[in-house]
Order: sequence, then structure tokens, then C-alpha cells
Amino acid sequence: MGNLTATRPPQPWSAPTATDPVATTLRLPGSKSLTARALVLSALAGGPSTVLRPLRARDTELMAAGLRGMGAHASITDDERWLVRPHPLVGPAHVDVGLAGTVMRFLPPVAGLTDGRVTFDGDPAVRARPLGPLVEALRSLGVRIDVTGPGSLPLTVLGAGRVSGGEVVIDASASSQLVSGLLLAAPRFDRGVVVRHVGPPVPSAPHLRMTVRMLRAAGAAVDDGMPDVWTVEPGPLAGRVWEIEPDLSGAVPFFAAALVTGGEVTLQGWPHSSAQPVERLRALLHEMGGEVSLTTGGLSVRGTGVVHGVTADLSDVSELTPVLTALAMLADSPSVFTGVAHIRGHETDRLAALAREFAGLGADVTESHDGLAIRPRPLRGGTFRTYHDHRMAHAAAVVGLAVPGVELDDVGCTSKTMPEFPALWSQMVTGKS
Repeated sequence: MGNLTATRPPQPWSAPTATDPVATTLRLPGSKSLTARALVLSALAGGPSTVLRPLRARDTELMAAGLRGMGAHASITDDERWLVRPHPLVGPAHVDVGLAGTVMRFLPPVAGLTDGRVTFDGDPAVRARPLGPLVEALRSLGVRIDVTGPGSLPLTVLGAGRVSGGEVVIDASASSQLVSGLLLAAPRFDRGVVVRHVGPPVPSAPHLRMTVRMLRAAGAAVDDGMPDVWTVEPGPLAGRVWEIEPDLSGAVPFFAAALVTGGEVTLQGWPHSSAQPVERLRALLHEMGGEVSLTTGGLSVRGTGVVHGVTADLSDVSELTPVLTALAMLADSPSVFTGVAHIRGHETDRLAALAREFAGLGADVTESHDGLAIRPRPLRGGTFRTYHDHRMAHAAAVVGLAVPGVELDDVGCTSKTMPEFPALWSQMVTGKS
């Protein structure tokens, strides 16, 4: 198993500067979002499942460990093929969520089905991540939960072996995962679930569509025809083979490198029908000066060496905000990003961290309540703090392509979703890993 603890020493890293256009073909690890959902659905299925080409990283290993602790059999020794066999869910168990929003929000509903006591905690920073609406929703569905900390974590789910289910109202404006967590376990609830969102728009809508699509693929009956209402009928889930496509969010820094350097990057193994928001990414990269094409060889992005500023609402692709901010720093015109207030509750307050760290490199960046405004000007090298956040490290690496002397205080945080990132990045830029 990989690194399941945050008590590793920092790994300082000098972001390599590109002297030539990058030209590379990559095969990146699988999608974190797809891998996480496949593991949960497999553990709740009526028969064995296989997860092909999953993401092996801290978040997904913590997900597998949490399910294993509650009784599921999950064999993840083979990097290309993970095997999951459902078993009766039992406690006591402890789930280490690390910094993973997926583990923190997907597994408490599963723990409600466990016959026994399941405790949850993680890295100190995760205790500030939004979880309260899910706790209250589960309580209204009949799950006993004790919150023992000042925030939502640590908590204890006192599983009774079943969840009655029914209708629930939730404000999921802080994270779409609050809804996905309820939906994934709902087929096993006695009455299924009807989730009604009341509040500002749910961010990252493509991830909710991914949840619904995967539930249906496992045999669940799901109705999402009414805005902000999701109905999942009770019923069995089928074991199956899950083929995990490459991680789009993980690919974005590499695609950004093509724009910054005027090079070309091709991601192999990209499906023609994707569960991820590839069309939205294609439009954004095109507007910023890239050419995006999908062929049998993969998904390719080519740059001209000139990056254009954009004005964009990123609410549906908020994970891309750090790398797009880095691109905007190197653009030929200003950019304004909005719709991402909720990323203040991610691994760190990403808006504040991006504004602070890029200002430290000389950037003209203004933070608003739900976004950033960037007016490009020459940047200088300096230390860039990552705050244990993999997306912050990706942003720093992109700017470092054009700005010599960008020093990350810790590139090891990329192990959360892509342990291979520093080696892949250096290989792409310098030809040396």
C-alpha cells in the first residue's frame, strides 16, 4: 500500500523552466472521481467487481482501506486491476479520511449500513471541510451519528445494519459530494432516497451526472429529471467491470504546458464518450489559445506560445481553477474567474492561497468572494507554498515553465492524486525524470 499518512517530511522542489516547446505523449493514472465511486458501488454490490486501470494514490487507497475496515474485501495489490468482493458490513471500524473529500462524504452513508460503530477522522485541515449538511441529512434518514469535535470531524456513526431512507432536504452548495454520498449508498436503504437540494446552485454538476451515470451502470433506478431533486429506488447493485478513464483534472497541468510553451501534449487512452467535463475543458483551453483534438491516438492539446485571458464562470469545473489561474498569470490580457466560492472549503482556501502565493511572485491578482481577477505582469521567482494541496503544486509548476526560480515548499502533496507527478513533469520539460 502507498502512503496513508500525512506525517511525511516536506519535499521541496524546483519547478523546471522550459527552454523549448514541450512535445510529449502521456498515459496518466485513472480518474480519482471514477475510482472512488467504483470502489463504493463495488463494496455495496451483490457480487464481485473489477476496477480496471484505477488511480493508485493516497485518496483512493484511503477509500479502499475504509471500505476494507467495514468488512468489504478489496485487493489493490495489482496496479492495473483491483478486485472488490462485498461482505456483510460490520464494525467496529475506524476510517482515516486523510484530506479526501470523497472518503469523508461517501463513507458515512455506507457506515450507516454497518452493524457496529465506525469512527471517522483525518488530517487536521480536513476538519474544516464542509460536512455538516450530510450529517444532518443522515440523521433525518435514521442514522445515529455522534460528532465529537468542534467541527464535523471527528465523528462516530453508530450503524444499525440498515438505514430506513426516505426524503431529505440538504443544502449542497458547498460541495456536490454531499449529494453524491447519499446517492451512492441509497440503493441499499430500505426506502431508497429522495434528495432535494435547497440553496445556492450545487457546484461541480458534472460530478453529480457522473454519480448518476455510474449508479445506473450498476443497476440502480435513478430519476434526476427534476432540477435539484434526485430519486434513487431501493434495490440490488450488480457487481461488474469498471473501466476507469484517465483523470481529466490531473491532465490539465500538462495541457497547460502545451499552451505556455507553444508545444503539444497528447493524453493516451481517452474515450470518445467521457464521464468527465472534457467539452467544457476543450472550450476553455480553446478560448485561452489552445487547439484541442480527439483522435484514436488520444486527447491532444497544442499551443501557439501565446496565452489569452478569459472571463469565465468555473462553477462546473472548479477543480481546474488553480491551473487556469496559473495560465492567466502568463496571458496577454486580463482574466476574471467567478463561481468558485466553494473552493475555499477544499484542501485549503484555494482562492486565498492562490492570491497570496502568486502575489508573492509579483502578480497583480485580486480576490473576490467567489473568484479571482488577474492582470498579467512580469513575475519573479520565489517560494510558493502548497498548503498540502496538490492543485496548488500543479499551479506553481505551470508558472515555473515560464518563470525561473519558482520553488515549491512541498511537491509531495501531489501524492494525493498523482504520486508520479514530479517525475512525469520533469521528464516532459527537461527530458529527465
